[in-house]
Amino acid sequence: MFWTVRDALARDRWRAIPMTLGAVCLTSIFQIVQNTSWGFRPVQDLGSVKAADPFWLALLRTPLSLFVPALDLPVWGALAQVLLVFGIAEICLGRWRTLVIGYVATLAGTTYARIGLALGPEHPLGLPVSDRVVNDTGPSAAVVGLALYLCWRYGAYLTGALVILAMVGEVLVKNNLAGKEHLAAIAAVMVVCVVRARWGSARARVPLGPGPAP
Repeated sequence: MFWTVRDALARDRWRAIPMTLGAVCLTSIFQIVQNTSWGFRPVQDLGSVKAADPFWLALLRTPLSLFVPALDLPVWGALAQVLLVFGIAEICLGRWRTLVIGYVATLAGTTYARIGLALGPEHPLGLPVSDRVVNDTGPSAAVVGLALYLCWRYGAYLTGALVILAMVGEVLVKNNLAGKEHLAAIAAVMVVCVVRARWGSARARVPLGPGPAP
């Protein structure tokens, strides 16, 4: 993975990650606009997802919700995640596969929130009623999903295991909606990996070794 990224950046520089740079710019714009007196409501209408929303509305808002920074976290964290993980994924996986995996991971988290509320707080996988109105935005679920898929694609299984352990530890330390959505994103991407390994192309079934990807 390192050599693939290094060679692409050495050859094309910033032209190697146009989608990632666009995502960083979009996230920055949303951050600036939502902190103005006139922009908060339009940004929420475009990209804010809550479990209390109708599911069709959540589906419409989910793609943009990746790029709306969470209100309770510093924006530089979201920008760093997008630049680093989305950038590596765009080079190693391609633009469209990066978007698809990121969307699948984010949608898994959004869907889990509704399942967790239905299960209730007494269930180990359930959520309290108060989580119905939690503002669910930001790239973190997509970042976790992409990181795990990259580890599988390049045979970095130890790093992938560390990503999973870190997310489990997050839930044990801070048992909130975001942490459990990260686990849902991991579960969804693991299903994608299994499907790709069983029924995907021969190239997808073989981990990439050192050196530039073919």
